Amino acid sequence: MTGVNGTLLALENIYKHFPVKRSFFSAEMLKVHAVDGVSLGVPAGKTVGLVGESGCGKTTLGRLVIRLISPDAGRIVFQGRDITHLAGEELRRIRREMQIIFQDPYSSLNPRMRVRDIVGEGWLVHGLAGRDEIRGLAERLLLRVGLTADAADKYPHEFSGGQRQRIGIARAIALSPKLVIADEPVSALDVSVQAQILNLLKDIQEEYGMAYLFVSHDLRVIRHMSDTVAVMYLGKLMEVSPVEELFSKPLHPYSRGLLAAVPMLGEAPQEKIVLRGEIPSPLAPPPGCRFHTRCFMAQKICEEVCPILRESHPGRLTACHFV
Repeated sequence: MTGVNGTLLALENIYKHFPVKRSFFSAEMLKVHAVDGVSLGVPAGKTVGLVGESGCGKTTLGRLVIRLISPDAGRIVFQGRDITHLAGEELRRIRREMQIIFQDPYSSLNPRMRVRDIVGEGWLVHGLAGRDEIRGLAERLLLRVGLTADAADKYPHEFSGGQRQRIGIARAIALSPKLVIADEPVSALDVSVQAQILNLLKDIQEEYGMAYLFVSHDLRVIRHMSDTVAVMYLGKLMEVSPVEELFSKPLHPYSRGLLAAVPMLGEAPQEKIVLRGEIPSPLAPPPGCRFHTRCFMAQKICEEVCPILRESHPGRLTACHFV
C-alpha cells in the first residue's frame, strides 16, 4: 500500500527541537533547532538522497522517520497512514515495514550477540520464525550480502568494518521492509569498501523493490545512489530536485556552493564559489533565510523573510527569493 501518487513516505512540516541548558550553573533552557518545518516525500521503490553539511539535521530527520525519536510538530505519513503518534504494539508492527542502517558499523552491533541472533532478531520479535529456524535463514541472508555461511556463528569483533556493515544491511533487509533509512552507511569505511557496499545496496533495492532515504554528506555517493536529492541546511530544506538536474544546474545558492566545493563532479567546469563564514549555531539560527549569513546573493529581504520551499521550475523545489 502506498499513499497519493505512489508516495510511500510523506513528511509534512516536521519540527524537532532539543532543549539544552545555557550552562552548567544556569537554569535557563535553550533549544537546538534540529529540524524546522521539513516537508518531503519518498516514492515507493525509489531513493531520495538527503545531503548537507554536518550538523544540518539529516540524521535527526532519519530517526524521526523511523520513530526512534518523536517530532514536536508535523505529520509522518507512511503507506497512507499517519504514524506520528503511534506507540506500543502499533508502532512495533509498523516497524516491520521500515528499517535503518546505522552509520557506525562498530557500535551498531551488539558485541555479546552472535551474528545469527543479530540478523534474526527481527524474525523473533515479529513472530516470523522460531529459534530453530533462524540459523538457516540467517546463513542464506548472509550469503546474499556477500559473507560466508559460517559468519552466522561468529561475533561482531571478528569482522572488519565493511563486513560489519554487511551484517547491518542483512539485519535491515531481513524483514523485507518497504523503506530503509540509510544513515551515512559508508562514511566510516575505506573508499574501496564503500563502492562494494553501495553496489550491494543498489542490487538489493532492485531485488526487493524497497525505497531508501539515503543520508550522506558526500555528493559523489548521493549522485550514485539517488533518484531525487533534498539539500538540507540548518534544519531546513533548501532545494529538492531530480538528481541529474541538480548536478547539472543547481538552483539554490547553497546547492551551488556545495557542488563548487567538490572538484570534477560534473561534466561542465564548476562555478568558483566559496561559502563565506561559519554555519550559525542551531541554538540561535538567523532570522529570515537560514542561509543568508553565508550567501553571495543575499539582500535585505533575505534577512527578514524566510523563503518558502516552492516549485520554482517544473519538478524542482527551491527555498530562495531570487530563484
